[in-house]
Amino acid sequence: MEKTPKPLMMLINPSSGRSVSEPMLGAAVAPFCQAGYAPTVYFTTGPGSATSLTAAHAPEYPRMVCLGGDGTLSDVVTGLMLLKPEQRPHIGYIPMGTANDVAATLGLPMRQPQRAAEKILNGSPLDYDVGEMIGVGYFTYIAAFGAFTEVSYRTDQDLKKALGHLAYVIEAVSSLAAIKSYHALVEHDGGTIEGRFIYGAVSNAVSVGGVMKIDPSLVNLSDGKMEVLLVREPASPAELNSIVSGVITKDYSSSPCLTLLQSENVSFTFDESVPWTRDGENGGRHVTLDLRCHSHGVRIYR
Repeated sequence: MEKTPKPLMMLINPSSGRSVSEPMLGAAVAPFCQAGYAPTVYFTTGPGSATSLTAAHAPEYPRMVCLGGDGTLSDVVTGLMLLKPEQRPHIGYIPMGTANDVAATLGLPMRQPQRAAEKILNGSPLDYDVGEMIGVGYFTYIAAFGAFTEVSYRTDQDLKKALGHLAYVIEAVSSLAAIKSYHALVEHDGGTIEGRFIYGAVSNAVSVGGVMKIDPSLVNLSDGKMEVLLVREPASPAELNSIVSGVITKDYSSSPCLTLLQSENVSFTFDESVPWTRDGENGGRHVTLDLRCHSHGVRIYR
């Protein structure tokens, strides 16, 4: 007797990365069909549509698959967080974007849809913590301010498609002269830190922009806490060198300008309005900002 196909929601961003070709779509869908699933495909039509499609249709499915970049996944997770926990299907992520920081964190093959689909089918779901910028929105892997944080959402989409990750590097180099510091009071679960910072991030990932990396042994995606990385303004060339060395070696204890800690809740108070990014997109400008971690917000395959 033939088995009834299992329902599967497949959400696809056709514009992610250097665009998704028809052969790639076929390679992504085929393994699920062969495994007994009947995918219902939804295509995003613009910014925010992944969130609305997920919130509207995800409760109808026990499992869903997102094909796109980290921004698409972020929109999907936002849509899921708008639902009750029991309405949220398990997520599979087929990374097709440019930086793919979440894919690097989860150990998923990038821009190889068939291999990623097979990993999802053979993998196990992970309880994944989700961050929230209170009053702004949810984030899957990072909220940040300061040096280079505007790079991802200011980099031209056509340049991303043509050059891939190199486009981010070009934009970052062009922004070096514009780096400034911000005075901030940072309150976390373990106390407070005050100073002038050129960069600050609240994250749940081992790779940010494919450049900033954190030792994977220090990152637990399911511990109910986010990693908080602060980079103080260097007072000398030696301190600047210590920052570069610490970032390259992922030893954030090696420089007096680097602080890495973990916290469930974090609050920032600045002397001026500071621009933030949320999962690589514009996160608005803020004088005060509270962030928190939603423990086990979603279940994602790795």
